[in-house]
Amino acid sequence: MDHDSTLLELDDAFVQDPYSVYAKLGTEGSAHRVRMPPGVPLIGGLPVWLITGYEAVRSALADPRLSTDLNRIDGLFAQKEPDRTKRGGFSSAIASHMMHTDPPDHTRLRKLVSKAFTVRAIQALRPEIQKITDELVEALSGHDTVDLLEVFAFPLPIRVICLLLGVPVQEQQEFKSWSKALVSGESPEAATAAATAVAEYLGELVDRKRRATTDDLLTALVAARDVDDRLTETELVSTAYLLFIAGFETTLNALGNGTLHLMRNLPQWEALREDRTLLPGAVEEFLRLESPLKHATFRCATEPVSIGDTEIPAGDFVLVAIASANRDPQRFGDPHALDVRRSAAGHVAFGHGIHHCLGAPLARVEVQMAFNALLDAFPAMRLAADPEDLRWRNSTIIRGLDSLPVRLNHR
Repeated sequence: MDHDSTLLELDDAFVQDPYSVYAKLGTEGSAHRVRMPPGVPLIGGLPVWLITGYEAVRSALADPRLSTDLNRIDGLFAQKEPDRTKRGGFSSAIASHMMHTDPPDHTRLRKLVSKAFTVRAIQALRPEIQKITDELVEALSGHDTVDLLEVFAFPLPIRVICLLLGVPVQEQQEFKSWSKALVSGESPEAATAAATAVAEYLGELVDRKRRATTDDLLTALVAARDVDDRLTETELVSTAYLLFIAGFETTLNALGNGTLHLMRNLPQWEALREDRTLLPGAVEEFLRLESPLKHATFRCATEPVSIGDTEIPAGDFVLVAIASANRDPQRFGDPHALDVRRSAAGHVAFGHGIHHCLGAPLARVEVQMAFNALLDAFPAMRLAADPEDLRWRNSTIIRGLDSLPVRLNHR
């Protein structure tokens, strides 16, 4: 890829407010050459094609010529960081999973875990999710001002994914720091250290599952490795890593982002408090308005790809702007406004095509149950900070807040 100095240079302002950039680019077409903000992990400073607009994004997400294969993507990262040991979350030890593979490997790996995320399987989890939610809400009672991400939005999904995978709850806290370093860390060294720690932990956890089998998803994956030889040891560890990170990052940010917008639009909060039948649709609206992932996972053009009037050359880096699609005025009326009564059907917060998020049904259930509990326990909850002072995480993919201070019992 070239390093043309005329590329649109993105900066921290884009990290904090990507929508104004998407809106400007949207008037110029669907495929745009940009240079990523210098501070974002790994991809910072690299030139990429940014795909915006609903129709172009949906098409790109389903285009098999835009590969997610780890080796192709890693080769592009190597342009900026030749030292493989410094490429953190893209270490093959933890990144050899379905999100970084194309068919047929993608099909094989996805099939191994899909049974755990059927509607029936998730319905069976509901009592445990409710129990976890109730415990977290009860622990908040008596507190005044808290960081809702820290005390609620993070522990809820991590405890659920630990339950699903069969991980001792007391070992969950490490994943917070590891995820932060890998997804929105400040240095490649921190990301690499986190990748090493994750790989070591999961490898040791897999060994534990071999010695004392239990009824959980990770044990089933170990059996698929050891009995049927349907995945490699590296794929096993990487799949466990993906389930951890994807299992809580999406839900964490959907909860945080949805709460922020409700606190900024209190009549909408009151509407949900009075009519809980609005909740399922409201969750879709949160996902549309402030998607937990602003961009889909990294892609590489395997051959020239035409998007609109633009041809993307083979071998170039492509980022697909999910958040742009979900606020496209051609698809959603008044797209920057929260409206819990609107139909947000068709949003692409969970992707589209073969990489559509497998855990979407679980995330939806968790977020609905979480908001129902918060509305019951803290109907007078309010923001405890100026919204303009809140900061968004420094990540290429994730759209989530650093913190969300709230006053639980406003008077």
